[in-house]
Amino acid sequence: MNALLVYESMFGSTEAIARAIAAGLAPHMQTDVVEVADALLAISAETDVLIVGGPTHTFSMSRMQTRNDAVTRGGHAPRDGIGIREWLDQLDVTSATHLRAATFDTRVSSMKRWPGSAAKSAVKVLGRKRVAVVAKPISFYVKDVTGPLASGELARAHHWGDQLGQSLSTTKEKS
Repeated sequence: MNALLVYESMFGSTEAIARAIAAGLAPHMQTDVVEVADALLAISAETDVLIVGGPTHTFSMSRMQTRNDAVTRGGHAPRDGIGIREWLDQLDVTSATHLRAATFDTRVSSMKRWPGSAAKSAVKVLGRKRVAVVAKPISFYVKDVTGPLASGELARAHHWGDQLGQSLSTTKEKS
C-alpha cells in the first residue's frame, strides 16, 4: 500500500503532526509526506491512501487572508500562495480509482469545543470528489496560534497514524 500525506503548516506544528502520523503509518505502508506547495495536482493510480492536514483558520481551511494574517504573526509565507483549500479544489483524483482518504487539522486548544475545523471542511471537498473517507476527521491541539503543540499531541498523532495504518492494511487484505 502507498499513502500520500499532504500538509499545510504556517508555524511548524501541523508539519510536526504530519510527520508523527507518517511515522505511525510507516510499519503498514509506504508513506510520502509532502508540503502542499510541492504536491502534484493529480493523484496517481499507485496511491491507495490520501491524508490531508492543515491548520484551522476561522473554523475552516485557511484562506489567503488568514494565511497573510499568520505571516504577520511570524508564520512562514506559503509558497505560491497555495494552501490545502486551493489544492483540494484543483485536485484530480480520476486516476486513483480506489483512493481512500483521512483528514486532520491543528487548532488552538482553547477552541476545542468550537464548531468547524479544517479537517471537517476537507472531508466535504473530498466527498464532492467521491473519495471514500475512512476515518473521522481528527484535530490535534496547539497551546496558542503560533504553538507550541499541546503536551502529548505528537504521541497521539503517531498512535492515530498507527491505528489508521492497521485498519487500512486489514481492509486491503480482506479485499
